[in-house]
Amino acid sequence: MQHLLSRTSLLTNKPLTTLIAGAFLSLPVHSAEEQTDTFRFNISPNGYPPYLIVDEREPAGIMWDVVKLIVPRLGYDLEVQKIPRKRVDQLLEEGYLDGTPRAIEWTDEPERFVFTDAVVNVEEVFFFAKDSNLDYHYPSDLFGKTVVTHLGYLYPVMEPYFNNNKIKRFDVPRDRDMFRFLLHGDRFDTALADRLVGQWIIKKEGLADHFRTSEASISEYGFRVMLRPEWSEFADAFNVELNAIRENGELDAILANYR
Repeated sequence: MQHLLSRTSLLTNKPLTTLIAGAFLSLPVHSAEEQTDTFRFNISPNGYPPYLIVDEREPAGIMWDVVKLIVPRLGYDLEVQKIPRKRVDQLLEEGYLDGTPRAIEWTDEPERFVFTDAVVNVEEVFFFAKDSNLDYHYPSDLFGKTVVTHLGYLYPVMEPYFNNNKIKRFDVPRDRDMFRFLLHGDRFDTALADRLVGQWIIKKEGLADHFRTSEASISEYGFRVMLRPEWSEFADAFNVELNAIRENGELDAILANYR
């Protein structure tokens, strides 16, 4: 890892420029070695609320808000790109993008890239009706129960118990549906979802008084900014600012907007 860029050397008086990218053909072409004073950040076409929200006039979400706060402090303009997940890694390596939100564990061959420190942790937890006596500490706590899950998702910790039917799984196609089934279906005992995703949905649906979450999680991954190797000094400087906003309360203020 290259030495950390000083904060003073990275600061400029340039205003933040936010450009919403159009079609792929309109993307500026840069070589993988070239580094400009614009940071091109991918938010994907569909987003990932509350981490990335793209269905409003301006981008929003935890990861976007943190990047929008830090990047100008490092002396860069911020440019938005909306690239589908299956094309991101290649376009990042080829220099069409500079950064994208990602967990190391969700990346094929993560050694090809550099990652910032975790901005926030993605945790899968159990949601229960407020008046339920159930809780989760160990899988055995849910033996004989039915868990509402997301269609197509794998939960490695729970798979053995789903497979031997000690815990029943009921799949639904959308995260929002999980809470509707749990609230209105008598045969469902709990829902398994990302903690912040669940809290966001519950807040948006006005259901905060109806659910609680387990303290224990079945997985936890750091959600970071993934970059090309030549942006390693940027990653170091980003980490310094990330630690600063964690200590001064700015990060907590961002998180509070989505809980």
